[in-house]
Amino acid sequence: MALLVRLKAVTELRGKGDRLAKAAFRGLSFYTRVLENCKDEARFDETFRWPIASNIDGNELLEIQVFNYSKVFTNRLIGTFRMVLQKVVEEGQLEVTDTLIDDNNSAIRTSVSIEIRYQAMDGTVGSWNDGEFLESPNYRSEGEGPWETESLLPGHRQGSAVSPGKSNPSLKPAERNFRRAGKGVFSAMKLGKIRPPKEDPHRKQDEPAILEAEDLDRKARRLRGGLDPDTISLASVTAVTTNVSNKRSKPDIKMEPSAGRPMDYQVSITVIEARQLVGLNMDPVVCVEVGEEKKYTSMKESTNCPYYNEYFVFDFHVPPDVMFDKVIKLSVIHSKNLLRSGTLVGSFKMDVGTVYTQPEHQFYHKWAILSDPEDITAGLKGYLKCDIAVVGKGDNIKTPHKANETDEDDIEGNLLLPDGIPPERQWARFYIKIYRAEGLPRMNTSLMANVKKAFIGENKDLVDPYVQVLFAGQKGKTSVQKSSYEPLWNEQIIFTEMFPPLCKRLKVQIRDSDKVNDMAIGTHFIDLRKISNEGDKGFLPTFGPAWVNMYGSTRNYTLMDEHQDLNEGLGEGVSFRARLLLSLAVEILDTSNPEITSSTEVQVEQATPVADNCTGKMEEFFLFGAFLEATMIDRKIGDKPINFEVTIGNYGNQIDGTAKPTLKKKKKEGGDGKQEDSELLQHSSEDEADDDGELVSVSSTQPMKPLITDRNYFHLPYFEKKPCIYIKSWWQDQRRRLYNANIMDKIADKLEEGLNDVQEMMKTEKPHPERRLRGVLEELSSGCFRFVTLANKDQSLSVRTRLDRERLKSCMRELENMGQQAKTLRSQVKKNTMRDKLKLVQNFLQKLRFLADEPQHSIPDIFLWMMSNGKRIAYARIPSKDILYSIVDEETGKDCAKVKTVFLRLPGKRGFGPAGWTVQAKMEIYLWLGLNKQCKDFLSGLPCGFEEKKASKGFGLQPFPPISLLYTKKQVFQLRAHMYQARSLFAADSSGLSDPFARVFFITQGQCTEVLNETLCPTWDQLLVFDNVELYGEAHEMRDDPPIIVIEIYDQDTVGKADFMGRTFAKPVVKMSDEDYGPPRFPPQLEYYQIYRGNSTAGDLLAAFELLQIGPAGKSDLPPLNGPTETEQGPILPVPLGIRPVLSKYRVEILFWGLRDLKRVNLAQVDRPRVDIECAGKGVQSALIQNYKKNPNFSTLVKWFEVDLPENELLHPPLNIRVVDCRAFGRYTLVGSHAISSLRRFIHRPLDKKSQHWNTAAKLLNGYLALANRGPYYRLPGEIVINMEPEVPIKKMETTVKLEANSDAVVKVDVSEEEKEKKKKKKKKGGGEEIEEEEPDESMLDWWSKYFASIETMKEQLRQQEVAAAEAEEKEELEIAEGSKGQAKTKERVKAPKEDKKKKQQQPPEAPEKKNKQKIDELKVYNKELEMEFDSFEDWLHTFSLFRGKIGDNDETTTEEERIVGRFKGSMCVYKVPLPDDITKEAGYDPNFGMFQGIPNNDPINVLVRVYIVRATDLHPADINGKADPYIAIKLGKTDIRDKENYISKQLNPIFGKSFDIEATFPMESMLTVAVYDWDLVGSDDLIGETKIDLENRYYSKHRATCGISQTYSIHGYNMWRDSGKPTQILSKLCKEGKVDGPYYGPGGRVKVANRVFTGPREMEDENGQKKQTDEHLALAVLRHWEEIPRVGCKLVPEHVETRPLLNPDKPGIEQGRLEMWVDMFPMDMPAPGPAIDISPRKPKSYELRVVIWNTDEVLLEDDAFMAGEKMSDIYVRGWLKGQQEDKQDTDVHYHSLTGEGNFNWRYVFPFDYLMAEEKIVISKKESMFSWDETEYKIPARLTLQVWDADHFSADDFLGAIELDLNRFPRGAKTAKQCSMDMVTNEGDLPLVSIFKQKRVKGWWPFVARNENDELELTGKVEAELHLLTVEEAEKSPAGLARNEPDPLEKPNRPDTSFIWFLNPLKSIRYFIWHTYRWLLLKLLLLLLAFLLVGVFLYSMPGYLVKKLLGA
Repeated sequence: MALLVRLKAVTELRGKGDRLAKAAFRGLSFYTRVLENCKDEARFDETFRWPIASNIDGNELLEIQVFNYSKVFTNRLIGTFRMVLQKVVEEGQLEVTDTLIDDNNSAIRTSVSIEIRYQAMDGTVGSWNDGEFLESPNYRSEGEGPWETESLLPGHRQGSAVSPGKSNPSLKPAERNFRRAGKGVFSAMKLGKIRPPKEDPHRKQDEPAILEAEDLDRKARRLRGGLDPDTISLASVTAVTTNVSNKRSKPDIKMEPSAGRPMDYQVSITVIEARQLVGLNMDPVVCVEVGEEKKYTSMKESTNCPYYNEYFVFDFHVPPDVMFDKVIKLSVIHSKNLLRSGTLVGSFKMDVGTVYTQPEHQFYHKWAILSDPEDITAGLKGYLKCDIAVVGKGDNIKTPHKANETDEDDIEGNLLLPDGIPPERQWARFYIKIYRAEGLPRMNTSLMANVKKAFIGENKDLVDPYVQVLFAGQKGKTSVQKSSYEPLWNEQIIFTEMFPPLCKRLKVQIRDSDKVNDMAIGTHFIDLRKISNEGDKGFLPTFGPAWVNMYGSTRNYTLMDEHQDLNEGLGEGVSFRARLLLSLAVEILDTSNPEITSSTEVQVEQATPVADNCTGKMEEFFLFGAFLEATMIDRKIGDKPINFEVTIGNYGNQIDGTAKPTLKKKKKEGGDGKQEDSELLQHSSEDEADDDGELVSVSSTQPMKPLITDRNYFHLPYFEKKPCIYIKSWWQDQRRRLYNANIMDKIADKLEEGLNDVQEMMKTEKPHPERRLRGVLEELSSGCFRFVTLANKDQSLSVRTRLDRERLKSCMRELENMGQQAKTLRSQVKKNTMRDKLKLVQNFLQKLRFLADEPQHSIPDIFLWMMSNGKRIAYARIPSKDILYSIVDEETGKDCAKVKTVFLRLPGKRGFGPAGWTVQAKMEIYLWLGLNKQCKDFLSGLPCGFEEKKASKGFGLQPFPPISLLYTKKQVFQLRAHMYQARSLFAADSSGLSDPFARVFFITQGQCTEVLNETLCPTWDQLLVFDNVELYGEAHEMRDDPPIIVIEIYDQDTVGKADFMGRTFAKPVVKMSDEDYGPPRFPPQLEYYQIYRGNSTAGDLLAAFELLQIGPAGKSDLPPLNGPTETEQGPILPVPLGIRPVLSKYRVEILFWGLRDLKRVNLAQVDRPRVDIECAGKGVQSALIQNYKKNPNFSTLVKWFEVDLPENELLHPPLNIRVVDCRAFGRYTLVGSHAISSLRRFIHRPLDKKSQHWNTAAKLLNGYLALANRGPYYRLPGEIVINMEPEVPIKKMETTVKLEANSDAVVKVDVSEEEKEKKKKKKKKGGGEEIEEEEPDESMLDWWSKYFASIETMKEQLRQQEVAAAEAEEKEELEIAEGSKGQAKTKERVKAPKEDKKKKQQQPPEAPEKKNKQKIDELKVYNKELEMEFDSFEDWLHTFSLFRGKIGDNDETTTEEERIVGRFKGSMCVYKVPLPDDITKEAGYDPNFGMFQGIPNNDPINVLVRVYIVRATDLHPADINGKADPYIAIKLGKTDIRDKENYISKQLNPIFGKSFDIEATFPMESMLTVAVYDWDLVGSDDLIGETKIDLENRYYSKHRATCGISQTYSIHGYNMWRDSGKPTQILSKLCKEGKVDGPYYGPGGRVKVANRVFTGPREMEDENGQKKQTDEHLALAVLRHWEEIPRVGCKLVPEHVETRPLLNPDKPGIEQGRLEMWVDMFPMDMPAPGPAIDISPRKPKSYELRVVIWNTDEVLLEDDAFMAGEKMSDIYVRGWLKGQQEDKQDTDVHYHSLTGEGNFNWRYVFPFDYLMAEEKIVISKKESMFSWDETEYKIPARLTLQVWDADHFSADDFLGAIELDLNRFPRGAKTAKQCSMDMVTNEGDLPLVSIFKQKRVKGWWPFVARNENDELELTGKVEAELHLLTVEEAEKSPAGLARNEPDPLEKPNRPDTSFIWFLNPLKSIRYFIWHTYRWLLLKLLLLLLAFLLVGVFLYSMPGYLVKKLLGA
């Protein structure tokens, strides 16, 4: 459907000039090319095509404008032609010649002649014959169909210029030149790297792609009239490229399917505690279930808030798909024991994938909401706090630091849910309706069937299918349909699950029911994220009714199918298996509705069938394919004839398709036409049609015998005759889905390519990557808006499901939004914001890819199989959407009607590993898929110049597709492959090196380079010439679309065949015979091509390729080759001069330091090693190490060599380091090697004077900004003053100024007096009782105080960073969303309350800490290794790992670690030869050391190493009970310390608190190994994990990592100076070594170093409190700011604790825990350091808590009294601190309380050990009777009080409880009246007290319990007194338990009602009856009186009446 306008000419123009015309229709304009120097006539002769989506209305306008073109000024309009299209709409075709009108609407002489054609949507207008439009006769063969272009990107011009001297008018629009110029320029494959065309008169329509400045404006005008140059695809400016192919699509370079390969995973779950569990007085156990594995925690008795802190680890080795579908289930079970399984309280489910997608792959300290799946009407059943982490191989998990866990008590704010999921999840029903399936394969041997048929005569389908659905760990099945290939079920499976579910995928499987075992036929996963949308305009998951296609193993049935995994959904299916019609709907349940069944069991019920046409109208589709080339066929199958088969669904499958047709009219095409089909195979040319004139599909080519290419590969002789196939098939017409996906895919492809360009530009430091990014964003936004217009058009064509409609809406919303954001971003892209914006754009890309994936399938994928001898060998799978045709260009698949290079691969598991990397065959195949009625265009994209060879006979009813194409045009070329070098190749030999050579394949020829021995970086420098390469098709097409070249790298082996090392593709630059060989395209430049091996990269190849046409004059026209070419294997041709890089002379200096850790070679130890360095053929050898054991360092330190290197740093060859061992008799053995692929980091660049000043200025500015709040002020010029004050926390000091050496400034950093005053006042205000807490006493402080204070600081910093990052991100988002203002506002609104909440949470804990912090000195806690912070301490000494041995083929065999055979220490420096004078003339320059001046001596040195181990966290459990008994083992050289006797029992977070002293000699003993082992009673101890530290690098580093510099200097106390030298000594040593002037100590606390002046305090106290003068503080101030000293300054390592991951060699890459530690080193020739600091763990302090229970009130009355039916209770109170089993204490019973009042006067005494810093109680006990030793537990300090009702015969009844956290609990109420439930429920609002500060508290507290409806209710009140004493105080004033001596409590005054009735019945009756029934009794009395009154009245009334009557 399109409007075509051919603009022929404009005549009667005035004057002479450059003319240009523009045609516009429906807002889309096209420009013609510029015709230069036209006089009166401009013959444009160009055709424009507007694809249109809805019919043209009769009164729409076409407008043509003609301009005079000007390069400098804007174009001047000559005149305009407008035309209403009514006539065109009626007739479909029109020729018009008419005059133009000028601006004033008056006619002018100039006239225009045009021809218009229009084809309507329904085909009603204009029947199209071929020749009627353009005169050229062979116009059609050029491709009449989809007039090439993505011209709908607004403003791209389109045209076809017929140029003289060409037989065919080229319809290739010139615009492709620059529009596609950027395509693939730097993309991974570099296919696009072809040079721009030359300007020559014949090729007027080609644009030069190297733009000069004035060209830019021309292009900009082309692009939508004058935008800025940024919109041009920048590649066209920066790189030399041409129009990239558009008849070919890009091949995919990665060969191996990654899915389906098993990997290592570890799921670690810590169950910390549970809260608010529903139920009374329970004994909860937590069951942790991952997939099939279950583990249990220990049981906690009688508590609703158990504390576990238990850690579980599950290890898996499965494919990712399987892993991420596993469900993690946490359930809390009540009273489980050996005999019974217990009752479920509540559970929580989530799949592993959800955890893995979290940041850091983990949830940390989050609360899971428990719910009961059996009873969905009930609310939540409690909360469970846990950590869940999922680690794959190589992921590293950052665990946040565990200090004390106060901030996570806010449950609602820390729920275990991914972002964006509401905390109140509802129950929902998931209805999966299974209707029917089609095309099932045979699942049984036909043997039995034949027997049956012989006996009974019935023929059965050999499959008994049923459908199984798995979701969230539950399984549902339909019924089995016996023997049916097309089963009908119409059943629905109903799952009940929380919504939104935390399980992402639904697994639908068709299975075959079998007596022995059921087999999967096919599997399909439905991703819930793709079929729902959680936004505010989102929709619930919905799907279908739609068909899903299932793929799996090949269809032929074998008993043991080796590809069975494919049917289970693992890996890429290699064949169509079946399709299934299903739908899915979700209904949210209203749980208050009484009818709802409350169980979540899976239900299966009948469903109403759907109509046949509900999935769309059946349409006939036509698939056409042509095989243009089949090369690189593996030699194993080269001896038998080969043919190719193409299938779509079961159509075309001749071997094992279905036995029955699915539709009657398909009888002739389906697999049923076995007879005809097999006949067709023999005589396919003779009889193409059967009687009805219907078309029979030809789905496979003729078998052919392959020919030999070289000794590895064969090829098929598809020369001029190219076989074709075609298949007709019937599918529901759901093309719209695929079209939308295609549009989005194309936008995404463009975006990805653009991003690759930008990254490549940044990598190669090309100018202006930000311009290219702007261009990319421009393209993206126009693409997005284009999608919205296309997708929005008339949609009534196809049947649409609800998902189709909703997806369309949400895609349109998303893309519109993305378009807006891209527009906004484009304006924000600046040079400095580049990287951040790039990240955002990458998010766009991921989102686009996610949106483009269509969940509802329509047409199945196409499979191309290579068959040899009727056996299926190798396949390729092509998604149907990629080759689907549409009239609208964007909707067309990216490979439709294009020649695609396809590499066939082995199916299933055979394709893993090395087998999958060898190409089975390389195909050039052309495919087209579309509706049969559109199929006239199916040949349009083929290379031109062929004749169709059709079947001979036919009734002319319809044109037959050809069965082969015969090419008449043939071009001869010569290919020159300039193979220069490769780098970073794969190590294929056991020596760790390879003997690489390259094989180059082009069409049917192959050649090899020479073999270079023993290198990973070969420089071949070789030119390979391929002569007489014949290509078929038109010459000009060859120029634009040359075939690709495949380069494979192999390793030559002396025996056996060569090993494959990697492969890459390239496209040659083409020169036609009529072009010059000269710039800009020739000679081509060398480029890097990425080499792939499987899916991983395996190096780069530097090469260039040119394809030169051999013209009529033969080879004489070609540029000459230097050297002989005739001989077969003649001398090797080098790469010619114009192509090889320009070289200049460099000097490479090598620093040889030493060798370390060399392993044995062939069982012999290395004794006399030497290092050989080689670069670009030159090199140098180190001195020989005479005795490696005695001293592994080199005697000569620096050597150099000179070498010619390319000017372009990117082309620098690698530098090879090899270590050889010199044996006797002059033999050498290679020990190991290392290749430095890039020398860039070692290139010395002399400093530029100018740039220095810039840096200075920038640094100064930053410094000033930092100081702005203090205001700098000046002193003497030439000095910088930095002032230190002891009271100021050192934090304030970090605002210092960085200045360059030659500038003068003075800065004074001081805290003003006012601020100090404020601080003091603040302290006083702290006020009240807490004042004594204020100043921590020196004697109380220890190293741990310092440590915990530091951790708090670290957490605070992390928190601030997070907040800052979040704020930045918000700002970013707001900026982007500014385009849509409304959104921004709502975001702010939403954000505000959150921020407040955060602030509220943070304030309370901070206040007390701040006060302590002021006084405690801190150290730096690094939550990573020190090496990571200080760049591995490679400031001047680098460590290079030496490798030997092959790289393993599959992931399992060898890891990087195992190939390391030692390390070389040294460094290098590369510089251009004449060195600038200023360096050599410096004072003390030693020419022997070259660039390495001032290097320390490398003689052996004795060192005292002191290792401090603080603690380990999250150790991997090593024992069956899920715990470990860790101890430390340290190894350094010959010293091996195993601290076995001090193991810590059953602890995964042990605190070691130990230091070890070791004497060592560097360099022999420099690798320190610290390991954590698990102690075992029997058997050997297991290694949990170890960490290795290179002490030598630390020792020699300029960062001075020997001993950390502390914050302050003191000579006693917890913060004692550790180093052997005082700060003053260290400072003077540093100044001397760095040749720095100073230090000079001046009066008034000043010190001057270089030109910086520091000020600080001068005096310090000794142990006795005496003050004395000292310079130490001043010196320390300088050391802490050493990085500011010019020239030599660098950050010195502070006093610190580092956190190192523990690794276990058996589980490479997976962290086994972390170790906090630090190392001090002291040289033995210095004075000895002081004793080691004591960091032994704090001993818990012993306390005694006395709790007096005075009274209770309002306790729930539970029992009925024995006699009087009274409500009463026998109350007693129970309490415990550590746990019910250990120390529960009960009061006596207050019997028969009738009011709920109880009097006790009872004392509990709880002794306990308490760790103040961690706020935990420490208890040691044996875990069970079998335990060997006691285990130490830490539990929170919580006092639990419960009130019970005592029963004589049955169990006591629990009435209520309260739990008080002794650190923060509500203050008790003064009276019982004031005591309410709020004290428990609203803890946050009440003043909280801590018993550790308050010491004594008395008051009333409420008892609460949950009633039947799970609501809390008040069940009583208790008056209690808590009194905390230390053990010493308790001994001084003892008190007895209960009411005993000493300090007894008086007996309570209780009403005595126990056995009254025997003693004093009246009293008891009075008490019982009067007490309760007094009102009743009074009422009865009154009633009685009234009765008496009435009775007397009635009694005396008659007498009285008689008296009255008789008057007596």
